[in-house]
Amino acid sequence: MGDLFSDAAARRADELAPLAQRLRPQSLDDFVGQEHILGPGSALRLAIAEDRVRSSIFYGPPG
Repeated sequence: MGDLFSDAAARRADELAPLAQRLRPQSLDDFVGQEHILGPGSALRLAIAEDRVRSSIFYGPPG
């Protein structure tokens, strides 16, 4: 059984995390508006599924 206070502190830390951290995608399906890059059958999604991703740099305008 966990310590009552440490469990409460961990839950509170999640609530106090910055908005960007709380809304960060947890899976590829959470990405919105990037179907041409991460949609079913796309090259990047297949590479990720087959664990063949090499070092990559992605760039573009923020947002």
